[in-house]
Order: sequence, then C-alpha cells, then structure tokens
Amino acid sequence: MRRFSAAVVVGALALAPAAAHAHEGNPRMESVIRSVTPKLPGLSLQVLNRDDRFLLVNRTGRQVVVFGYSGERYARLLPDGTVQVNRSSPAYYLNQDRFASGVKVPAGLGTATPPDWRTVDDTGRFEWHDHRMHYMGQGVPPTVTDRSRRQVFARYTIPLQVGSRRGEIRGDQLWTPLPGGGPPAVAIAALAVIVAAGIGGVVVVRRRRRPADRDAAPKEVW
Repeated sequence: MRRFSAAVVVGALALAPAAAHAHEGNPRMESVIRSVTPKLPGLSLQVLNRDDRFLLVNRTGRQVVVFGYSGERYARLLPDGTVQVNRSSPAYYLNQDRFASGVKVPAGLGTATPPDWRTVDDTGRFEWHDHRMHYMGQGVPPTVTDRSRRQVFARYTIPLQVGSRRGEIRGDQLWTPLPGGGPPAVAIAALAVIVAAGIGGVVVVRRRRRPADRDAAPKEVW
C-alpha cells in the first residue's frame, strides 16, 4: 500500500510541473514559418515552444541582419559566428517581455540612431522573442471563427538581410484547440497533497498500533 501511494505521489508531482511550467508559449496558439528568403544553404530558422521565440542559425558565411519593428537593425549574425544585438533598437527593449508590459523604451531611438552592438553569442545561433510571431491580445483572437478547429487567424512578415540580399520571414499565427484536455495543474497538485496526507495518516496509525500489537501477541514458551 505504501509503495503504491508513493508511486501515485511521484506520478502526480511529475505531471504537475509539466502543466504548471507550460507558460512561455501559449498552449492554444502556434506560430508556423511558411518561408524564409533568401533561401540559402546554412540558413535555418525554427519556432521554439509553440509561439515563444525563434531560433536562427547562420552557417552561410555571410552576415545576417534581423530588422526591428521600425525597420531598424535589431540583431546581426556575423560570418564568424558572432551574434550581436543592437541596444539602440526599440525592439531590444520591447522583446524583454512577451506583451511588452511596462517596458520603457529610451526616447529618441529609431532607424537614424547609431547602432550600439553588444555580443550575446559566438556560435552563430540566435534566440529571440518577437512580438510579430504571436497574438498580443488576451483571450481568444477576434478573427477565430470556430474555437474547436485549428485555423490561421493572422499572418506576419519580419524583414531580414543576408549579405547584400534583402529578404523576409513569413509565417502564420494559428489557433490550436487543446486536444481532449488533460487534468489541470491545480487538480494535479491537489491530488498529490491529498495522497501525501493519506500516506502520513497510514504511517501514524501503524506506528500507534505496533506497541499494542506487541503487547497483545502471545508469548512463546520454550
């Protein structure tokens, strides 16, 4: 009984973090890349955690520049693998929070501001959150016509440049209903607490019974 209960607690606790920590990306939405231009060997892009951030890898031997919301240079991946972000780009500040809540952008920043490049990596890999890749509102997007059906509710374009060639990232924002629905994190945590409390009660009862059981047991005669 004790082994079974312990297994239940372990299983419940194992499930709880998975549900509770799935907060970076929206479980009801997904960002899908449709195309990246120019299309070159060594240039790859993928979405991480549904709609949370991009991972851009540059192995082209050319400089890759990602542009911000005002058309300013936001980030660059150099041919030698150095990755830099421009702290004079408004996107540098706005991307610190998923909804840019309470973010203050220093005054005067824009396309004419001289870039302030800061190195963040040297492997040719750049991860960043981009507000263009996900829904910036709360709740269900107004363009979702059927909440039970997977559907595109918005599209986005992010300009970039590879070497001297201008290009862009094109993608879709998708509404994705939860499949069947699993037990919510609160219910899982409550189950774990209840089971743990039950185990504690069983242990206490058994400990109380042991002295009495020893006293009541018949003595052996040799």
